[in-house]
Amino acid sequence: MISYWKIFFDFIGGLGLLLYGMYIMADGLQKIAGSKMKKLLEILTRNKLMSVIVGAFVTGLIHSSAAVTVMIVGFVNAGLMDLTQSVGIIMGANVGTTVTSWLISSVEWLEILSPANIAPIAIGVGAAMILFTKKEKICNIGTVTVGFGLLFIGINSMTQACLPLSHSPYLKQAFLIMGKNPFLGLLAGTLITAVLQSSAASVGILQSLAILNLVPWNSAVYIIMGQNIGTCFTSLLSSIGTSKNAKATAYLHLIFNLFGSLIFSAIAILFFTYINPRIGFEFINLTQISIVHSVFNIATTIMLYPFSNQLIKIAQFFVRNVKDDESEVPVHLDVRILENPNFAVQSCVKEIIRMGYMAQTNLKTSMEALLELNEKKIESVLKREKQIDTLNNAITKYLIKICNTGVNRKENKFLTRLFHTVSDIERIGDHCENIADVAKYMIEEDLTFSAQPIQELTEIFNMTILCYDSSLKSLEKNDKIIAMQTVTLEKNIDSLEKELRNIHIERLSHNQYDAKSHVAFLDTISNLERISDHALNISQLVLKYKRTS
Repeated sequence: MISYWKIFFDFIGGLGLLLYGMYIMADGLQKIAGSKMKKLLEILTRNKLMSVIVGAFVTGLIHSSAAVTVMIVGFVNAGLMDLTQSVGIIMGANVGTTVTSWLISSVEWLEILSPANIAPIAIGVGAAMILFTKKEKICNIGTVTVGFGLLFIGINSMTQACLPLSHSPYLKQAFLIMGKNPFLGLLAGTLITAVLQSSAASVGILQSLAILNLVPWNSAVYIIMGQNIGTCFTSLLSSIGTSKNAKATAYLHLIFNLFGSLIFSAIAILFFTYINPRIGFEFINLTQISIVHSVFNIATTIMLYPFSNQLIKIAQFFVRNVKDDESEVPVHLDVRILENPNFAVQSCVKEIIRMGYMAQTNLKTSMEALLELNEKKIESVLKREKQIDTLNNAITKYLIKICNTGVNRKENKFLTRLFHTVSDIERIGDHCENIADVAKYMIEEDLTFSAQPIQELTEIFNMTILCYDSSLKSLEKNDKIIAMQTVTLEKNIDSLEKELRNIHIERLSHNQYDAKSHVAFLDTISNLERISDHALNISQLVLKYKRTS
């Protein structure tokens, strides 16, 4: 008597080994690639065809098109990649995901790779590399090797678990029904892949059943088409709460796979109904599943590649009503890219620069509020200052997460300096708020500056805005020449602040100014001088630390 509960639990155990094997293989390969992954993906900026090749390579490396697409959604959300660059890598990801199915099917045409032969050896060798060496690179290779072994054991366990079902009339009937009804085949493939969040894993399940001669050609083809639709669920889920372009990237993945699956399903229906009905009811083997999977994905990419711009427009149509909130909500920070610290640091620098320009806007607005005694502009400064504080907290938390990814000593020093840079920008925001408070004080006390103090305040303000602007541009462009301009301007501001302070005290001693106006003037030039000091600190990051851009 067949114990269905035992079959179920044994199958789930095998599936767990398959998924875990794929996971640790991907993790080890990503660690081995390290910064090379960054250089590899930078090739995307060259042309769309190259991005397809890179997308296929990266996906083949980590055995998951869903994982790569989620990563791309994160890159687009962080502003490190645009939609045009993402479309190529999404197409390539579909091609790269076929590597896993070929790896599994190799047991048919390469006997030495059978699970019984290779899995124990792979796990033993990999475990030895992990346990008996301190070199990180060798440990990572060991992790990949162990994952490789677990993947094969998982496939073997699923096959052995389903062995009692090989003569089950009900299971065979289920596959026959899916072969006759394309909609059911598509639905089954879509649902299984959506639940597993991995088309490579669901293809592996299909292959484990094919070993037992349970899967006819027609049902296999429709299930594979459905698997390509189901894998889009992961990227759609990951796009929740992201920017408009990131959402469009997830839709782009769905549209591409949906078009491909529907077109080839229609071709399959015609083939199995009118051209060769007999082959549809013949059992498919592992290698044939790999061939179908590869031909479908490669042909879909070739067919839709010329229409990539149109696919982008369709994806943008679906998100046309989505509005990006670019106030205190971080635009460039995304947890998806923390697994790639080089990219995470780049996105963090972008967000710091964005925060810096928000503080620059507040600097201009606060001075306008003071010189014009404008209450609306005071309120604008105070509101934006809260947004800057919120961004400061978000960026700081993100930097901590990057530090916890295991960066090296050099990268850790740069990240430490970034902490200080964020703090400097936050303090500039505070000084802008102080200037706004001075303006508020003058309105409440019904005070005004005469023509000469206004001219002097304008002079030191213009110099301060130039100093701060050069510090931001030096950080943005990673330019030491611009950073040195900040150094010169900061020295000039220090001298000018002392000169204005002495002149104003001299005038006050001759009763030329009201004492309250005198305090407001000195507070303002003191805040402007302190802003230039923080601008200098920002430029020191560029002068002392070489950043890869």
